[in-house]
Amino acid sequence: MAYINLPENLPGIRGLMAYRPDVAKHLNQLAEELLRSENSLTRGERELIATHVSYLNDCFFCQHAHQALAGYYLECDFENLDEVKANPEGAALSAKMKALLKIAGSVQKGGLQVSPDQIERAKSEGATEREIHDTVLIAAAFCMFNRYVDGLGTDAPQDREFYKNRAEARAKEGYSNYNPIN
Repeated sequence: MAYINLPENLPGIRGLMAYRPDVAKHLNQLAEELLRSENSLTRGERELIATHVSYLNDCFFCQHAHQALAGYYLECDFENLDEVKANPEGAALSAKMKALLKIAGSVQKGGLQVSPDQIERAKSEGATEREIHDTVLIAAAFCMFNRYVDGLGTDAPQDREFYKNRAEARAKEGYSNYNPIN
C-alpha cells in the first residue's frame, strides 16, 4: 500500500504520474529523450541500462517494466535478461555494452565510483563520448525514478506477465504521450 493516497489500480510510477500530472509531463519527456530519441545506442540497449540500474536498486516495478521493454526491442526472452541484468560481464553482450553497464553500475553506487579506467575501457571497446554521457545520465535518472517509485511505497505487480503484456504498447506509444490511466 502506497504511503500517500494514489489512484487505485495504477501501480508503480503510473500512480505517481496520475497523482502529479504536472511533474509526470517533465519526467516522461526526460524518459523519452533518454530512452527513445535518435542515438547510436539502440532503444533496447538503453532500456537494458535502465533495467540493470533498477535491478541494482532493487526497484521491482522499474526493473521489470524496463526489462520487458528491453526484451521487446532486443527480441530477447525475460529469463535471459534476468541473467544479463544480474551478471552483465558473464552475459552474451558486446564488450562495449559490458563496459557501459559497468559504468552504469558504478553510477548507481555513486557518481564518484566511476573511474577513469572504466571510461577508458568503454572508449577502447568503441563507446563514443555521447554513449558514455548518455549511459551516466540514464543511470542517474533511473536512480531518481527508482527512489521515487519505492520511496512512496507504490505497489508493484509481482506477476511478471503484467510487464510483458504492456511492453509492446509502451514501445509503440513512447513516454511523452504516456497516459498512466491506460
